[in-house]
Amino acid sequence: MLNLSSPIAGCMRWGKWGANYSTAEYRKMIDACLQHGITSFDHADIYGDYTTEEEFGNALKQAPALRLQMQLISKCGIQMLNENRPHHQIKSYNTSAKHIIQSTERSLKNFGTDYLDILFIHRPDPLLNPTEVAEAITILKEQGKIKQFGVSNFLPHQTEALRKYISIDYNQVEISIIHLTSFIDGTLDNCLQHKIIPMAWSPLGGGMFTDESHPRFRSITATAFELAEKYHTGVNQILVAWLLTHPSGIIPVVGTTKVDRLLQAKEANNIHLSREDWFKLWIASTGEDVA
Repeated sequence: MLNLSSPIAGCMRWGKWGANYSTAEYRKMIDACLQHGITSFDHADIYGDYTTEEEFGNALKQAPALRLQMQLISKCGIQMLNENRPHHQIKSYNTSAKHIIQSTERSLKNFGTDYLDILFIHRPDPLLNPTEVAEAITILKEQGKIKQFGVSNFLPHQTEALRKYISIDYNQVEISIIHLTSFIDGTLDNCLQHKIIPMAWSPLGGGMFTDESHPRFRSITATAFELAEKYHTGVNQILVAWLLTHPSGIIPVVGTTKVDRLLQAKEANNIHLSREDWFKLWIASTGEDVA
């Protein structure tokens, strides 16, 4: 397996869909991440209406040696209706071998690199043909254009249908204190069974702690603050540490434009919650004792 950083820096909001960084600002953020040992960067071809990969790549062109210090991750398979893809007639999924290969080639060009460390299929596709996906991934691996392969937002049965034809290294899904589905729908069990590493997108619940209307806001925040005091740390660190406690080895993908948020997530690697403290947060989120 690759030596990925924990957390992974999620880049979705670095460009047009968020901070709208200049090339200099991309470079500053990249440098700050690398300086603090955050070496893995998560992208998708669609981010920024198909512009964020290239903008990130323009920053890398200023210092090509930085590529050797990082792991680049990207995703494909969603076709957005967008002026940058005028031939798309409707938002849809495309996991054909041709599309996967063409998308990967375009991502490599955008980043100015010869390979991606990980390529993901972004969403389950009702028309996904496992043999086609396997064909494309095998070709890309043999050509040295991707090192590893993963799926994103796949349920266990969808993962298994594909895993019969091609090895799957990662599954990137939404996991957080307010999104417990992967704990109970078999996703994390499937990861444990087949040594698939789960990545958690939106690991802090997508800004849940600024939304007092959330039904479990009071109980979760009260418990998180109690544990933060006990472990001499912050609330965000506790909530990331809660994910890291799971035996599947969850890697959080923290989508932020603030380095301090990434550093908080990194600090969580040094926090070891007791089982009872882990269940305090579980109960705070579910609102009921375990059976």
